[in-house]
Amino acid sequence: MTAEEKHLWYDFLKKLPMAVKKQHPIEGYIVDFYIPQAKIVIEIDGSQHESAENAKADAERDELLNSWGIEVMRFPNRRINKAFYSVTCEILEKLGLTWFDPVEKD
Repeated sequence: MTAEEKHLWYDFLKKLPMAVKKQHPIEGYIVDFYIPQAKIVIEIDGSQHESAENAKADAERDELLNSWGIEVMRFPNRRINKAFYSVTCEILEKLGLTWFDPVEKD
């Protein structure tokens, strides 16, 4: 895992009151994090994802996962590093867990 993935895992996702699988295989793809109960994938994207070629591949993969009923949430590394609390709030909102606040605000 990258530093940003470790930060999200150890400081937030690991504490969620539901199962979160890290580096989880789904039909030949390895996703950063998968929350099976909610059918949500969380991807942490480094700068390599900003290239046109990689962005296109990501969009195609997201579309395929969506067709299986899995929603993909993507966050760039810089957002994990600079706005961690807002990332956690966005994930919590998607999960319907607005009461869960395991991190301090930025």
